[in-house]
Amino acid sequence: MKPSPALICIPDISGFTEFMRSVDIDVSSQVIPALLNEIIYSNEIDLKVSEIEGDAVLFFKKGELPPFQDLVDQCKLFYTQFYEKMEGLLKKFKDKNKDIDFPEILGLKIILHYGAEIGMVQIGNHIKLMGEDVITAHRLLKNNVPIDEYLLVSDSLLNQYKEKAVEQNFDWAKLNSKELEIEHLGTIKYHYINLKPLNGH
Repeated sequence: MKPSPALICIPDISGFTEFMRSVDIDVSSQVIPALLNEIIYSNEIDLKVSEIEGDAVLFFKKGELPPFQDLVDQCKLFYTQFYEKMEGLLKKFKDKNKDIDFPEILGLKIILHYGAEIGMVQIGNHIKLMGEDVITAHRLLKNNVPIDEYLLVSDSLLNQYKEKAVEQNFDWAKLNSKELEIEHLGTIKYHYINLKPLNGH
């Protein structure tokens, strides 16, 4: 396939390593897949799954971008459904182990990025994404955002939308600006917003 413009979306479960150390393998082997499945099932804007990466889902969408409101609403849905599923799992496992309190460990952060030229290679039933922008999206997961649960949007994606549309859809919390120096890729500017106001956690 020829390289093409694409949206990259990575919902990533924070606290994954600590969780795996803290709970029994029988619990973690049920909880993490259930949460990842919930993220995939919550996809309402026709994002395609490229990979499931242990504690994250790599989504992409070729061609025309969805309206900005739809994109933000989708990220809100990922977050609220993630917590709804986690509360159900907590109730299920609390009956067996009173010490389990994984909502105190696990959370969700979401990365959104836009690449003008993203390579796509068919491997089995999956599309493998390739190129600098794929590296950038993954590198944005390792940022210096001072909170655990957030939506991070690269400026390369924000620049595809009108400023008014962006402002109207971030009226529920403060949108913060930051940048990240990435070796060989330079300075990547992005904005982030705290997701916790969405459900009070």
